[in-house]
Amino acid sequence: MKIKKGDEVIVIAGKDKGATGKVLRVDPGRERVVVEGVNIMTKNIKADAQRAGKESGRVQVEAPLHVSNVALVEDGKPVRAGYRIDEDGTKVRVSRRTGKEI
Repeated sequence: MKIKKGDEVIVIAGKDKGATGKVLRVDPGRERVVVEGVNIMTKNIKADAQRAGKESGRVQVEAPLHVSNVALVEDGKPVRAGYRIDEDGTKVRVSRRTGKEI
């Protein structure tokens, strides 16, 4: 996967199309990402002994999105990512649009 935790991404498909946010978590096995403030869902939380001091109620959390529905952002526009090997042998992500490092 070319999207990592902390990247700025834009949603390119789905109900939140056009929204941008920071990647909070990445699940490469399921090919999913969680983006801050995007794909909000409401969970009902039950009070129990393990959550001592926490009340029951409804909590809004970000649900995971498939990685194909998001793209990296550069200058407010979606870009694809590629890789380049530097002279010292390190692998670096680059923008396919401009060639700059991401």
